Amino acid sequence: MKTTRVAAGLVGALMVTLWCTGAASGASSPHSVRVTSLAALQSAVDAAKPGDEVLLADGVYNAGTAVTIRRSGTATAPITVSAEHIGRARITGSTGFAFSGASYVVLRGFQLRHGGSLQVPPGSTHIQLTRNDVQLTGAGNWFTVSGDDAQVDHNIFHDRTSQGVFLQILGPANDMAKRVWVHHNYFYNHAFAGANGGESIRLGLSDHQSYSANAILEYNLFEKANGDIEAISVKSSDNIVRYNTIRDSRGYIVLRHGNRSVVEGNLLFDSGIRFHGNDHRIVNNYVANTGGRDIVFGSGDEADSGPTSKLHDRPDRDTVAFNTLLGSGDLVHGDGGKFDPKDCVLADNIMVGTSGSAVAMPTGSIVKYQGNIVWGTAPGSIPTGGYRSVDPKLTKDAAGLFRLTSGSPAINASVGSYPYAAKDFDLQARVGVFDIGADEYVASGVTRIPLTTNDVGPNSA
Repeated sequence: MKTTRVAAGLVGALMVTLWCTGAASGASSPHSVRVTSLAALQSAVDAAKPGDEVLLADGVYNAGTAVTIRRSGTATAPITVSAEHIGRARITGSTGFAFSGASYVVLRGFQLRHGGSLQVPPGSTHIQLTRNDVQLTGAGNWFTVSGDDAQVDHNIFHDRTSQGVFLQILGPANDMAKRVWVHHNYFYNHAFAGANGGESIRLGLSDHQSYSANAILEYNLFEKANGDIEAISVKSSDNIVRYNTIRDSRGYIVLRHGNRSVVEGNLLFDSGIRFHGNDHRIVNNYVANTGGRDIVFGSGDEADSGPTSKLHDRPDRDTVAFNTLLGSGDLVHGDGGKFDPKDCVLADNIMVGTSGSAVAMPTGSIVKYQGNIVWGTAPGSIPTGGYRSVDPKLTKDAAGLFRLTSGSPAINASVGSYPYAAKDFDLQARVGVFDIGADEYVASGVTRIPLTTNDVGPNSA
């Protein structure tokens, strides 16, 4: 790989020389180009070919106009636009980067402190936003991803006091961006004090609820996600939210609109899960909320939402199974509303409380209860045949998680068939008759721990 140092005043001539020399010699190997100004960065990006890497030297750069990425790489040879060293090229000013018709581009390692926002528009596909440190100065949503097959990973979004979300996934007017993958990001300290509009992640909007996004949000850490009661707000269909850790936050994982999403294997501390809509699966989650309401069957303002409705949809045919729920107050709560939950399932969960009740559902709810264990708290509205009142024999491990121990009545005791819960919250395969709760008892083996800042963000592995 060739490395060329490009000074601001010489960029045009040197770039022409660089590409012409490569062409004349018949070379087709990618180039790595180092630049020292935003003007040089724009010129280098404009000339980039598949496989090329453009590096911005360490320093602080004031942007009055956006650095626009129009060139495209390929699946095997993306174009990379990167800080020379992760976190040491800072972009300030009124704007930062923009994409226009670009595909297969990696934007990596910048410290973004500018105004405005960063948007991946429809038509710009396979864009990777990775290892960036994001604290923008403008109002509105900081990152909006509307292009298909984007990847947002190993970034930190932090310290916001204004209304707006850290990361929005949207799409064109009549669809959702497809297959967006959001992983190993750190969302920290959203402190907007208003009543609405301060989510860490918003996946869709109410008028996009009927569109399938097939997004995966996994292995992200949320701390002080207090800008909204929804840390993750899902307003589209057919998504997966799994293996995330939320702590010290008022924000929940919320399926606000849409259908057929999966919430699986998350570790939530003083947070929880709320859902509206149809055919969701809430499985293998560990929720320890001192205030209760670990799982909330959302209120129904209408039986079934139309494609543009902003009202709360009744939960229909949703399954809540193999979760471990700890805390005080009502552990499973139904918000009520005009339309109560219908044809839902609450099965094979461990519910250990210190006050309130295990389940508090509206009288008209139609819920199938089976195989649950309730301990330390009143059963509430769960019928006699839907639970056992026995000590599940949970013991706190070194990471602070309460797990099954040998001799627990939860072992090999589940009821019903839920094959989609076949891996517990440690991602270990359940064998034989599944154990009740999020943990499948294994005498020895690898156990999962909550995510820390060492696992996520720009400097993580």
